[in-house]
Amino acid sequence: MWKINNIEIKNALLLAPMEDVTDIGFRKLLKELGADIVYTEFVNSDGLIRNNKKTAKKLEITEEERPVGIQIYGSDIKAMVEAAKIAEEKNPDIIDINAGCWVKKVANRGAGAGLLKDPCYMKEMVKSIVEAVNIPVTVKTRLGWDNDSIMIVEVAQMLEDVGAQALTIHCRTRQQGHSGEPAWEWIPKVKEKVKIPVAVNGGVFTGYDSKRAFDETGADAVMIARGAIENPWIFRESKEVMEYGFIKTELTIDERIETALKHLRYEIAVKDEERRAVIPFRKYYTGYLKGLYNASSIRRELMNYESYQPIEEILYKYLDFLKNYYNTEEAV
Repeated sequence: MWKINNIEIKNALLLAPMEDVTDIGFRKLLKELGADIVYTEFVNSDGLIRNNKKTAKKLEITEEERPVGIQIYGSDIKAMVEAAKIAEEKNPDIIDINAGCWVKKVANRGAGAGLLKDPCYMKEMVKSIVEAVNIPVTVKTRLGWDNDSIMIVEVAQMLEDVGAQALTIHCRTRQQGHSGEPAWEWIPKVKEKVKIPVAVNGGVFTGYDSKRAFDETGADAVMIARGAIENPWIFRESKEVMEYGFIKTELTIDERIETALKHLRYEIAVKDEERRAVIPFRKYYTGYLKGLYNASSIRRELMNYESYQPIEEILYKYLDFLKNYYNTEEAV
C-alpha cells in the first residue's frame, strides 16, 4: 500500500519526474490516462533560491493533478532546505528529493545519484528537509554509485530513521545509467527492513511489466519513466492487466491521433508562445505513431512546423489515410 499522509493507494502507479518531459501538459494527460500520482520535472535548488524564472516555473502545479509531488535536487544542504521551503509554498502533496539522477552534470557535482557517494551526507540532507517543511518528504534513489558500493538496504533504513515517508528505488546503479537489466530483487530485501512504502522503478515499458514488477517485488508502487513517453497509455493498460490479466481496451488509430493532438493543445495552453510548445513536442511523435504504416515519413513532415494548425491538418489527413490503408489491408 502506498500510504503517505492522507494518500492511500493500493498498487499505485507513479509518473516519474523527468527533465523536459513532466511539465503540466504531460502530467495532466497522464493523469487522465490512469497515473495515480504525478511528479514535476526535477527542480534545481540553486536556481530556486536565485529566483531563476525558468526554474521557478517548474514549480507550477494544478488542482486537477493531485496527488502531485514536486521533486528538487542539489548538493548543498542549506540550498536544498531553502528550495524545499519555496516548493512547500506551492502546496504540493509531496516533496521528493532526487538522489538518483545519473547524468554527469548532476551526479559529478554531488547532486542526484552523487549523494550515494556519501550516504551519511544524504541522510543529513533528508533530515534537514524533513525538519524544515510540514508536508511529506520522500526520496528517489538508485541501488548505489556502482556495483561495488551497493548499500541500498542501509540507505533505506537511514532515510526512514530521519523521517522520509516513502522511497522509490531505480534498480540500477549510477554507473549503469539506463543500461542493463534492473535488479528488482533488491526491493524485497529493502521491504524486509523498512516500514515505509517502497516503489520500484526501472524496466517498466508495458502494462505486463507493471504487473510483473508488483508480483516479483512486492513493491507498494511502480514508478514509470521512459515507458510513459513511448506509450502514454501504459497506466491504463497496467491497471487493466492487473484487474483482468490482459489489456481490455483496444488502442485505436483514432485514439492515438486524438490523444497526440490533445496533448499538444495542453502544452500550448501552458506555454508563453505556441512555438515553445510545438518544437519540444517533437520528441513525442515516435510514441504516438509507433508501429503505424509510413510513420517515419509523417514524423519528418511534422518537424517542419512550429504552429498547431498544420500539425493538426497533417495528422488528420494521415488518420484518414491509415483508415483506408488498414481497411484495404484487411480486405486482402
